[in-house]
Amino acid sequence: MSAPGYSAIGGIFEYLNSDCDYTTWSQYLIEELRSLGAGRRGADVGCGNGYFTRALSKAGYEMVGIDISPQALNTAVELARKQGVSAEFLMGDITKLKLNGKVDFITAVNDCINYVPQQKLVSTFGRVYGNLKKGGVFIFDVSSARKLRQTVGNNTFVKDLDNATVVWCNTLGQDSVKMEITLFTRNKDGLYRRADETQIQYIHEEKAILSALEQVGFSARSQGHILGGKAERINFLCKKS
Repeated sequence: MSAPGYSAIGGIFEYLNSDCDYTTWSQYLIEELRSLGAGRRGADVGCGNGYFTRALSKAGYEMVGIDISPQALNTAVELARKQGVSAEFLMGDITKLKLNGKVDFITAVNDCINYVPQQKLVSTFGRVYGNLKKGGVFIFDVSSARKLRQTVGNNTFVKDLDNATVVWCNTLGQDSVKMEITLFTRNKDGLYRRADETQIQYIHEEKAILSALEQVGFSARSQGHILGGKAERINFLCKKS
């Protein structure tokens, strides 16, 4: 039986995605936060292994990284320690977000919102809104409906790296994609260990997201992702009134 999402790949998520140009992506976030006038205290929700949390901390922001996966957080803490980054990491779920005091900005990068069911979108954005100071900034992205339906759905992908191989088989539903993931990681003795997990990503239309953001009080706009184009990923830049 497959385990819940990110129990298998959470500990090496950053390694598996090392080809996604984290450097350019994090610089984009920094530039947008500056252009939107965000303050210095922020939360990176769905932080995974903490790359963006660390990058923002290195840029001078006071950061806390939040993720639902203990495996991801364990790696995030270790990588921050090795790099001398003083960010805090906590377990939490964006649909139930409750921070220790309001922050100047919140980021939710690399598909975090795709794990939120459609019926929870408004309440989740309401949670984010409630944890921001007045004038606070919310930046997030989603894999587009087109990407999930045409590129990801009903397809199988394999990524073979030096110390890990991951296979994920996708099944497209009416409004979601079910992902059956198998991960093989190399042990020190050269043998491989297998782990399995299941993830579900929900398909969100751009107009529906903008409508949900406006319902809770955000002023928001969308733009194509700097790395992948609007057909694959969409960024949302939001501000609390």
